[in-house]
Amino acid sequence: MLSCVALHESYSTRSSSIEVRLDVMFVPETRLVGIPTTDIEDLKDSIAIRCVVSANPKASVVWRREGQNQPASLQELLQFSPAIRQHSGLYTCHARNKAGDSVPIRVHIDVKYRPKVISVGRERVKTSTLFAPVTFECLGEGNPPPTYQWIQTKTSQQSDSVVERGRGAKLHIRNVTYVYQGEWKCKVTNVIKGEEQSDISEPIILQVYGAPQVLRHTATSEIFIESGQTADLSVVVCADPRPRLVAWEWGSLRLKAGNEMGKFKVDDVIQEEGEDCYLTRLHVRDTSAKDSRTYYLLVENDKGKDTHAVQLYVNEPLQMTTLVSVVGALLVGCLVLVCVCIYAIRAGKCCFSRKSDFKPSDIHDQKLDIEKTAHHHQLTNNQNSHPPSLGPGGIHADAIYTTGPRGGTHPDAMKTTPVLSSFSNHLN
Repeated sequence: MLSCVALHESYSTRSSSIEVRLDVMFVPETRLVGIPTTDIEDLKDSIAIRCVVSANPKASVVWRREGQNQPASLQELLQFSPAIRQHSGLYTCHARNKAGDSVPIRVHIDVKYRPKVISVGRERVKTSTLFAPVTFECLGEGNPPPTYQWIQTKTSQQSDSVVERGRGAKLHIRNVTYVYQGEWKCKVTNVIKGEEQSDISEPIILQVYGAPQVLRHTATSEIFIESGQTADLSVVVCADPRPRLVAWEWGSLRLKAGNEMGKFKVDDVIQEEGEDCYLTRLHVRDTSAKDSRTYYLLVENDKGKDTHAVQLYVNEPLQMTTLVSVVGALLVGCLVLVCVCIYAIRAGKCCFSRKSDFKPSDIHDQKLDIEKTAHHHQLTNNQNSHPPSLGPGGIHADAIYTTGPRGGTHPDAMKTTPVLSSFSNHLN
């Protein structure tokens, strides 16, 4: 409001005034109040978002949902009570007056809802041969998008066991075995407001048939026992159709299920945990070291056969007589070794003392004497017209250097050689 005042004495009131109202128009300005800060759950929570507008002149407000032509609301308040999953989307608040249009302001509404299994395929019973591939597929929905989990339930006479086999909408098994027989279910899960929500599909039955298969992951390949104890060799085998032959073999012997031979006994085949699985057990009573060997299980049906080896080790204590014999042999060996060492040491000392009496100068002196004598004898022979190559008595001069008997090499032998003695006698 503006006011203009004029002052003059001619006015009866000595002043005069006039007021004028000033109306300023401006484009609408908007802001949102009440935007959800927590999860909005389907059919449980409400939504109330207000688009506050400041404008002159007064503006009209329109809420629109992206992708739709029809307005979601013509009021400042956008409200859903209760909110459902179909309300999820991007909403825009728009205000307009004579001055113009406001800047659009947007808000995203996300309504959460529990997961649900839509489909797991048409087959409720799957049949597969042993070691063939099998595929499971699951289709689910939810917000947030659910995670997938494949669960197998094994049924037995004692109790049911649940095993997780995979995570993902699609599960592919390359080589199916009897372990995978049973009920299969798809479980979808998400989290809303910090709480886990889930849904489970209807069961799918998987049937496996084929040759026997020993469950090696449950079988013991080596067994250790003490002598005199009873050995129990147990193995679980699965087969569909049922095995027609179950037997244990060792060496040249074979013992079928339900039979007994001496201290060996094979129990009748009994149903084990899991469909089409059976337990076979071999008992060996009063074991000894002779029973330490490999025992083979043979299982056959109309589709084929399978074998499995179990090694039995029997620990037999060492007897006193054997222990005494071993200790005695060790003592005798040690005594012989000591004697050999003493003899070797003494023989070495004897050889060393013999070598210590030898002097190299003796050989040199004897060689000079022999050369002088040989030279004198050669002159004599030349005078008597004897062959120069022969010594006295027809002995070759080189034979004078013979050091002793054949094969002798010790220097002492040169001192006592009979050649030198006979040659000396001849000169005399």
